[in-house]
Amino acid sequence: MRNVLSVLQPTFCVSLFFNLCLISIAAPITRYIPSEIITLSCGTSDNLKAMDGRTWIGDVGSKYRLKEVDNKTSTIINFTAQSKPPVDAVPYMIARKSYFNFTYVFPVTPGPKFVRLYFYPGDNLRDSTVKDLFTVQAGSYTLLTNFSASTTINDTSQQTLSIEFCVNILENEQQLNLTFIPFPSADNGFYAFVNGIEVVFMPNYLYYSSPVGIGSYYVGQNRPIKILSDMALETVYRLNVGGSPISAMSDTGFFRQWSEDPSYWLGDEAATPHEPSLMLKYSVIANYTAPDDVYRSAVSMGPNRSINLLSNLTWGLPVASGFNYLVRLHFCEIQPEITMVGERPFIIYIDNQTAEPNADVIMWGGGRDIPVYQDYVVMMQKNGVDVKSTLFISLHPRKETNAINDAILNGVEVFKLSDTRRTLAEPNPNRTSSLLPSSKGMRHESMLKNTIIIVTGSGGGFLILLTLMWFMILSKRWKTNSYGSCGSPLSKYCWCWPNPSKSKSKGTQASLAPDEFCRHFSLGEIKTATRNFHEELIVGVGGFGNVYKGLIDKGTVTVAIKRLNRESRQGVCEFRTEIEMLSRLRHVHLVSLIGYCEEEGEMILVYDYMANGTLRHHLYDIESNHFPWKERLKICIGAARGLHYLHTGAKHPIIHRDVKTTNILLDQDWVAKVSDFGLSKMSVDNTEVSTMVKGTWGYLDPDYARRQKLSEKSDVYSFGVVLWEVLCARKVLDQKLEEEQWNLANWATKCIDRGSIGQIIDPYLKGKIAPKSFNVYVEVAEGCVREQGIHRPTMDDVMEKLRFALELQENEDAAIDKLNSAGGIIYPNLLSYHSVVYSDHVSEMGSESGLTATTISESTRMTRDSGTIRSSEEGMRDGPIEIEDSTTH
Repeated sequence: MRNVLSVLQPTFCVSLFFNLCLISIAAPITRYIPSEIITLSCGTSDNLKAMDGRTWIGDVGSKYRLKEVDNKTSTIINFTAQSKPPVDAVPYMIARKSYFNFTYVFPVTPGPKFVRLYFYPGDNLRDSTVKDLFTVQAGSYTLLTNFSASTTINDTSQQTLSIEFCVNILENEQQLNLTFIPFPSADNGFYAFVNGIEVVFMPNYLYYSSPVGIGSYYVGQNRPIKILSDMALETVYRLNVGGSPISAMSDTGFFRQWSEDPSYWLGDEAATPHEPSLMLKYSVIANYTAPDDVYRSAVSMGPNRSINLLSNLTWGLPVASGFNYLVRLHFCEIQPEITMVGERPFIIYIDNQTAEPNADVIMWGGGRDIPVYQDYVVMMQKNGVDVKSTLFISLHPRKETNAINDAILNGVEVFKLSDTRRTLAEPNPNRTSSLLPSSKGMRHESMLKNTIIIVTGSGGGFLILLTLMWFMILSKRWKTNSYGSCGSPLSKYCWCWPNPSKSKSKGTQASLAPDEFCRHFSLGEIKTATRNFHEELIVGVGGFGNVYKGLIDKGTVTVAIKRLNRESRQGVCEFRTEIEMLSRLRHVHLVSLIGYCEEEGEMILVYDYMANGTLRHHLYDIESNHFPWKERLKICIGAARGLHYLHTGAKHPIIHRDVKTTNILLDQDWVAKVSDFGLSKMSVDNTEVSTMVKGTWGYLDPDYARRQKLSEKSDVYSFGVVLWEVLCARKVLDQKLEEEQWNLANWATKCIDRGSIGQIIDPYLKGKIAPKSFNVYVEVAEGCVREQGIHRPTMDDVMEKLRFALELQENEDAAIDKLNSAGGIIYPNLLSYHSVVYSDHVSEMGSESGLTATTISESTRMTRDSGTIRSSEEGMRDGPIEIEDSTTH
């Protein structure tokens, strides 16, 4: 980030510093204490104290070695005699300058670091015959190329410049090398210089992705992406939205600087809720993620609901083209009138693409006053020869029944990500000045963009309302006319889809804009993608039909293509349901529907390709199963998140109704995604749905089978069976075994009662599961497969318990690994488990009291064992059913 410090009088700065100290005494700031902090003043042997109280070590004679090529010594420039010193003399009053390469060597421990470079091109450096133009490298990363500090700030009223990077020191490295390379010229016409260097240790996963999580969402590509340890980042923006600037000393221990956002705001007056004394509840993210003041202030749209639907909250951030950017949006619901999920839902657009179709801060955090953030990655494409673009961040309210038609944002961070060449720099020497327009130019651009946004937002809002009304009309008409007004069987869902029987799709030219549900493929495109449905490309077979691996868009995109078998019992209804559900749902743990084909009697669905196939395949469909326990836990957590989103993320809960290991797919990064929505049903107001029983043998909820009443708890039961499958690595129904072992869920329950549950787990896992993790996992699995839905946990409970099981496993592994340097972690045999029972009442109490389960009584155990419905098979005898066999997709 080009943190250009404004000019302040020294006396005012001293006063401000002491005032900040008094404030911090009255209201302590949550801080992280870095294990390493290096503040190096370049060009001096003295230790200098800055106005903020921090001491900067002189580089002369320090342990941070200075290497200069071929004994070409650098010179020291002292600016202390200047009449107009910068805001703080340290570290800006002295600089190291050289016409030749020089390198600073910092001995550091492995891990991610903030690296900040400080520049002040004072009068002593300025010369008409020579210029500062140089490259900066950090190890194998190129941070800056053909960079000129004087050019960067020449057209501004600023005097100093700081630039922040994030660089990860790998395990096999023990030092950070920062090399300054002047632009090569025959007459030494260019030089490099630096005034100060700061290196601050940061937690491993503050900005880099954790191996446990799913990473960031890649905008426009419907897939997750991880910020890997071999990437470098440059901080481009760090904004306290709706609030005042936050100084480095008021940060949470990392010395980051937070700017205010008005310079980038593209809109009319907006509301700025502010709660300066609010006590925040850090239950989702670490309390050092951002300063409290970021979450105590915000920008929202205000109380005018009708106008809000016709406009957006929009910021325009100038950035360099041709790079991926990590965009972190900080949220906290601080307004007292917002207390429930669904009261302030909104859509997030980044770079004019839908990044989040159903944002809800209360849903993400679990309540008010709980800070959260969402990470997105977006590619800013090059636009001809222009090296700059504008990154737009827009929020638009969703029109829902109980919503206030508003949106909210508390903070923004934007980081440029290093490319495949391990560089953050573009070659244009004037690139940095082009990214920092003058305030006058920015205001002119803001006014122009403001006009465009208002016109576009007004028209867009009107179209949204018109679309919703038309959708309702067509939905009602479907009840009496199965082919709708446009003649297409799909017109129930889509007012703008072409009729595939009357027109020929343009295929790859079809729009994938957020305003359209999904893409229509011609049959010719599908045949080209699958080599006319060649058998070699079949990657799965299910009740719907064959699944093919295909290539679309001239072979650049790999997809999965599911073709309806005309003899299959599943047909038009499931085909339409799949499109209706998935075209509206976007979540990292749901398989994304790319498009469909309905032509010449064919019904075909096109999805993102899942390179690692089904969960079942890796559990027991292959002979050599070496699926690590922690990997299984992560997959279960991902699938649980997907189901939790179905149950809570839409306006009305969606019940999957066919949860099983063949419908949990794994992408190339082993991220779990729930698939196959052909049997899904929508619930209204969390009420049970009376419907004909459908599902898969072994996974079917016996309570649903008996009463023909479907609820979210039916998915919970099926997912509990999946959890047993994951633990035991065996089929859910296996008649080759003894009769009492045929049904996995029933058999696992009996083993719990007998105290022998540890004997039926996957032999590969024996000795590899920490007892505490095992107990939590079995607690969840047993609770999920209770006979009555009211005794089962919610998917939210399941998700959190599984995360806890993973945390326990990682902690135990780390503790044992520390004691046993030779490796080979071995845990004792697991034989028994003390069972618990869930209820809806307990789940509701959980968020406040911490209670999630209570010990089961003997009478409850007897009732369960003597119940009239003891298995999925018996439950299916009680009413009309349509059950699918367990199949491999």
